[in-house]
Amino acid sequence: MMQIYKLDGNNIDIVSCPPQDVRKGDYLMIEDSNADRGLIVQVVNISYANVPGILEDILRGTSTEEIRGNDIDVLRLTSFMDMIKDAKILNCKIRRALVRGKLNYDLSWTPSRSTSRIIKLSDQELLKIANIYRNPAIIFGTSKGGATVSAGISAIDGTLNIVTGKKGSGKSHLSKLLVLSLISHGGICVIFDINGEYTNLGYTENGNESDFHDKILDLCPGNNFKVTLNYAGLGVLLDIVSTVLNLPTTSTWEIRRIWRTLGKNGYISFKKLGEAIYSIPNNYVRDAILRRYESLRSTNLFTDNTKEAVTIEKCVSKLKNGGALVFNLREMPSSFRSIIVEFVLSKLCRLLEKRVMNAVFLIAEEAHLYIKETYWEDIVTRMRHLGMFATFITNQPDSIDESVYRQADNIFLFNFTNENDLNTVSKATMIDVETINIIAKELPPHHCLILGKVVNDFPIISKVNRLKVKTMGHTRFFFTELHKS
Repeated sequence: MMQIYKLDGNNIDIVSCPPQDVRKGDYLMIEDSNADRGLIVQVVNISYANVPGILEDILRGTSTEEIRGNDIDVLRLTSFMDMIKDAKILNCKIRRALVRGKLNYDLSWTPSRSTSRIIKLSDQELLKIANIYRNPAIIFGTSKGGATVSAGISAIDGTLNIVTGKKGSGKSHLSKLLVLSLISHGGICVIFDINGEYTNLGYTENGNESDFHDKILDLCPGNNFKVTLNYAGLGVLLDIVSTVLNLPTTSTWEIRRIWRTLGKNGYISFKKLGEAIYSIPNNYVRDAILRRYESLRSTNLFTDNTKEAVTIEKCVSKLKNGGALVFNLREMPSSFRSIIVEFVLSKLCRLLEKRVMNAVFLIAEEAHLYIKETYWEDIVTRMRHLGMFATFITNQPDSIDESVYRQADNIFLFNFTNENDLNTVSKATMIDVETINIIAKELPPHHCLILGKVVNDFPIISKVNRLKVKTMGHTRFFFTELHKS
């Protein structure tokens, strides 16, 4: 039997005696006597009921354990006392109200202690009430109770998502699941691949070509992805040299002057830009700009050979009915990586603003390695207008600005034990600190706590489905045989 013990704001404590089969993360329904309305609450913590005299009884019982077997319990008080000892307090959070069978945000109703009925909701019942099933759907995995956890593709479209957790918990696996789901429904993804994990998504585990083979375009900046300076444009060039290479403002004006001069003479090439920089009379300005120019040249991103140059638009046109542009940043120096990321972001923004391209899904793998070097905050703020919807994947949540968390629509939280990391994630507006601190610490590998729009604001724990493609990203061991069991 379960009964309300205490109500304090959004917190409600429930006495469970005798103890029910309820675990952290489970949902309960508190209904009034005529079932006209109810509250849906989630168990975030469980403790024993602190009943007066329990400690004394436990001590007495342990001290007389050897002779207890000879006692005759005529009044059957032993079983009764054992039940009282095991009584539990379920610390719950109110998630939503249910009025005449429909979800409601009005939590002003106070249930009766004496007449309310409390029942445990199965995962299937909860997901049905949450009404998160939509078609077409993304299937994330299964709940603890074996229910399929899925959500409509519209819950990801137009949203800002964060996938975070400690190393080896399964973050990248979920991000690949998101990518393949978006692609299969016709979405275009742009991926910053730090470790070369996404380039083989077009192959099965056995190395054969998968259904996604022609939808994954592996782009290696400086190799099969080079652009002309004319295609990049002045705005993109200034974004790179000022944001990533920290060129002073006075020097950026000199680049503007050179650009205008070269533009009057026709085509602007990377070589001509370098020649013009060498002719700058001011030594300090010339040296400052020249150092940045050499940094750009060393990336091999820019070329004057129009035959080997490509454009983002042409790359996207190769992806029929959905696909992914994977910018392979593996083994690149951090300075090169930041330049490539800044170029792609800046150019995408301009293409989307001019409606040259449709909306894209941006996947920032290991975002903490380059996020500080770019103007993410501006993109996040304007993403709904631009049509660039970002998903950040990181094991260092404090590397992402607090304002990003406050604007996040969905968070996929894997296991964390560090209090500071959990407090950082809790800055997101869709969930409370206590839920994250207690539940996230106990998540097994490849299980995540899903928060936000994608689950209609009902925090749900899901085991992420296994993918049948070559996912890479596995930890490489020295004693390989010892890790196979």
